Amino acid sequence: MKQNTDTKDFVWTVASAEKYYGLKRWGGGHFSVDEDGFMLVHPSGDQRSIRIHDIVTEAIGKGLKPPLTIRIQDLLRTRVVELNELFTQAIQNEDYQGSYRGVFPIKVNQLREVIEEIRDAGKAYHFGLECGSKPELMIALAMHKDPESLIICNGYKDNEFIKLALQGRRLGKEIFLVVEQLSEVPRIIQISKKLGVRPLIGFRVKLSTAGEGKWASSSGEDAKFGLTSPEIIDASRRLKRAGLDDCLQLIHFHIGSQVPNIQTIKKATVEATRFFCELKKMGFPMRLLDVGGGLGIDYDGSRSNYESSMNYTMREYARDVVYNIKSVCADAGVAVPDIVTESGRSIVAPHSILVTQVCDRISKTSVSPKLASKKKRNPILVELEAILLNQHGSSPLERFHDAQQKKEETNNLFSLGYLNLTEKAEADATYWKICKELSDLGKQANYTPEELESLPQMMAEQYVCNFSVFQSLIDHWACDQLFPIAPLHRLNESPDVDATLVDITCDSEGKVSEFTDVEDVRKTIRLHPLDAKQPYYLGVFLVGAYQDIMGDLHNLFGRVDEVHVFLEDDEEDGFYIEDSIKGFTVNDVLGFTQYDGHILTRQLKKQIDRATKADIIKPREGTRMLDEYAELLRGHTYLVT
Repeated sequence: MKQNTDTKDFVWTVASAEKYYGLKRWGGGHFSVDEDGFMLVHPSGDQRSIRIHDIVTEAIGKGLKPPLTIRIQDLLRTRVVELNELFTQAIQNEDYQGSYRGVFPIKVNQLREVIEEIRDAGKAYHFGLECGSKPELMIALAMHKDPESLIICNGYKDNEFIKLALQGRRLGKEIFLVVEQLSEVPRIIQISKKLGVRPLIGFRVKLSTAGEGKWASSSGEDAKFGLTSPEIIDASRRLKRAGLDDCLQLIHFHIGSQVPNIQTIKKATVEATRFFCELKKMGFPMRLLDVGGGLGIDYDGSRSNYESSMNYTMREYARDVVYNIKSVCADAGVAVPDIVTESGRSIVAPHSILVTQVCDRISKTSVSPKLASKKKRNPILVELEAILLNQHGSSPLERFHDAQQKKEETNNLFSLGYLNLTEKAEADATYWKICKELSDLGKQANYTPEELESLPQMMAEQYVCNFSVFQSLIDHWACDQLFPIAPLHRLNESPDVDATLVDITCDSEGKVSEFTDVEDVRKTIRLHPLDAKQPYYLGVFLVGAYQDIMGDLHNLFGRVDEVHVFLEDDEEDGFYIEDSIKGFTVNDVLGFTQYDGHILTRQLKKQIDRATKADIIKPREGTRMLDEYAELLRGHTYLVT
């Protein structure tokens, strides 16, 4: 039996909206609702705010269309500063003798505007970059301007990768080649000697500590990357024989992305620090400990050891990393290292918002039952009508059982040819109306019988949203990642529609049917009835990590339009759009699949010419068809609403 908190006397307020959609839990002080029901973003975490709906309106005025990615650049800067300041405070509080030297992993969001903002925000802290491929290293070398900040090179490395990194050393950059596989050691030795460059080298360690969460398999002794303890001994001996023992200066580990449990991070940090201390005692000039990524985002706001959450704060993370490294080094009598983190998700996830417009709805009760007027009706239709009108005074559970039985009988009779299509339509519509009524009654009751708890989900409407899950929320489809979702306006109105979201792709998996909740995963989300007179916008939040880059071209929808927003006190609405980027056109996505828009146009023109000569269509009509085709090639891939 489920206790219900909803009552007939409940009055919906903007505070109710903030609580239901979890703004104060997952929002980190950056999101709220104003008295008119509009969603606000607070980029700096203070009283200054921007109506997200105003950003959408201005973007549309610039010729952009939903779906739309909004980047709050000041929020990105706020996260960079917060991470660095918290480590600085932890180092001061623990009287730690080393320093903090963070880097941003480019793979989390490779977009130039994002990297530039992070680089500029981290300039005062000598915040560096991490790369895991040749293209990312090329970005890092060009974007890196601070000789006091790091470049960390992870991932598989061929000879070109190693050579490029060593050329960066010749430019005076503090760039580390982190050995992921034993086979990289002889190649680093050979190429560095050939170029006459002394490399900076780190070892990535395969820890016995296993990770937690969705990406736990990226850590532990069976991980894809890293050296086992025998391999570390072997690699260190090879460096000594080559006269490069002074080049080994860094230990690296990675416990996984989005680690929900702080105890896992503590355990991994302790184990990795032991490797650092042992190599230091072996005579290597170790000076850096890179704790990798893992710092999470509380997507559901539950502050729990759940894969879409985290049971710690950024402050606690910084303090525990500093404390545990210091404690292990003190016990071993070894000087503490400078601390490197590769926190990407926690920096970039909050700054990006996906805005989609609801363009249609799918409802089981969109058509009301039309009861037949003729005197002689099929008995099963009469019985269903009696259940609908509750002529027998049955309890909700009894009515549900009776309706289910009649629904099954209806299906059987139709299959056997004893019901025609019109009668089946009446029976189905009546059944769904019974279920909808029982679902609504359950929301107002003090309790709900267990068998009726699934009714809201079963009767939920599907709101059709103008976007592609596969392009913009790939982690939701691929690994069930939850993202907070909420309307951008009308939040002072009670949301009375239980809904799930479906995208405009032709794939049945293009949907969102799990939503964040502080206690559990919701199967529906409460939204507002659609109003034909005004568009209804939803925001999907915390999507700045990985979603921009990892989306695919399913159905050839492609990248969405984008705006970059900054706070501006002198502007009436408190912001300005610094840059806008058009999403992919139809011609763009066709080019990715080896089609040429000009060739396609010529091929269609030949068909139109043949149809014109055959007098199937008029010449002017054919010209108009070709013009429209060419215009569509230049146009938006998503629905035009």
